[in-house]
Formats: sequence, structure tokens, C-alpha cells
Amino acid sequence: MAENPNANPNANASAIPSGGARASFIPEKKIRLIIADDHSMVRGAFERMLGVQAGIEVLGAYATADEAVDNALKLKPDVVMLDIDMPGITAFEAARIIKARVEGAKIIFLSGFTHDRYIEAALSAGAVGYVSKNSQPEVAVQAVRDAAAGKLAFSADVRARLVIDTKGVRLGDGGDGRAAKLTVRELEVLRYLAQGLAKKEIAEVMHLSVKTVENHTTNIMDALDIHDRVALTRWAIREGLVEA
Repeated sequence: MAENPNANPNANASAIPSGGARASFIPEKKIRLIIADDHSMVRGAFERMLGVQAGIEVLGAYATADEAVDNALKLKPDVVMLDIDMPGITAFEAARIIKARVEGAKIIFLSGFTHDRYIEAALSAGAVGYVSKNSQPEVAVQAVRDAAAGKLAFSADVRARLVIDTKGVRLGDGGDGRAAKLTVRELEVLRYLAQGLAKKEIAEVMHLSVKTVENHTTNIMDALDIHDRVALTRWAIREGLVEA
């Protein structure tokens, strides 16, 4: 058969098989990506892995949510990947600011924790994705591509806990237990308490007053009916909010 001289040689460039199982969406315009994670090794690994992918341009990788916000406002990325646990403003607050001020920006959360309360907070912040750090590297790559293409971008372990229908995306039935009584900010304070930080240290990390941290601590203990810091730490570990 004669070749069509008018055929576009790049016609199939946007559908390149990934792992032999799934066609991976690679747009003609590069996906502009910002990464934020306070662990330098993790941040560097994501930056290197995603930076070599076809169709993805890593604009920067930052150590705090504050830096992610500042640079997102300047660089106008298409996708922002935020680690949930970073110093300064919470990742959820950062996500809300970015979505409100960077038109079209898509948010993906990264975390070693997949507790329902965090997933719920991510959805409330307008995230289109949530990827467990226990996932294979290609899951994060596909999440960036899916988010940029206007699709949902949840790793399998997170997606299994969601209901996705015509009403949108929400957590399925299943108890949050007492953790559901805590606000996102209180959960962050609880995690720092469980990690052994003093209230003054927590205040510095979260940019709060010591008095505010003390108030959060009181609210946490009242909500959980746990009034001993050691018991509070054990409960947080059992709930998967911190690592043992």
C-alpha cells in the first residue's frame, strides 16, 4: 500500500504505551509541574523521576507549602504535587490558595498516610488526586498526566476507599472513629505531639502562637477523651496518623 504523503507523522505521538498495558496521555504542550516535599531525598527522587518524563516539565521542587504557594503564583503551573506533612501552612491551605489564584491548576497530594480524615481534607481542598508514597513510581507519573488531562488521579489504595459517581467524589462508608471529630489543623498538631515535639516547637513549625497550640491540644484531648500525652501518641500510631 502506498504511503499517504499528507499523513501526520506525529499523529500517534500522544498515545504511547506505558508498561505495555495502558496508553499514556502525552500532550503536545508540556505539563508544567511544581513539587513540594520537606524530605530532601523524597523531593529529589520525585524531581528526577518526573523531570525525565516525556511531556512533563518540572518548574521547581520546594521544601515547604509556603514556597510552593509563592512559586505557584509566579510560575502558574498546570499541576502541583503537595506532600501532606510539611512545616508552615498546611498543605490543604496551600492547595486552596493555589486553586483560588492560579487558573486551571490541578492539585495532587502525596503522603505516606492514607487515613480517611486526610483523604477527606484533600477532597475538601479541591484535589483531583491523592497518591500514596507506597505506590510504584509509574503511579505518580500517570497521576500527573491524568490530572493535567482533567481526570481523577488517585492511587489504587485510595481509590478503593472512594465513591465516584454522578454526584462527584467522596469517601465511602467506613468509620473514621474519633479522628473524625478533629479538624485538619488539630490533626496536624496531634501528629507533631505524637512525634515528641514540644508545644513551642510546634508553634514555630506551624507559624502559630504557643497559646493557639495549647488550645488545639486541649480540644484534641477533649474530643478523643484521652488526657495523657503517652496514650495520645499510642492512639495516633494505632490510627495510622504517625509511624511508630
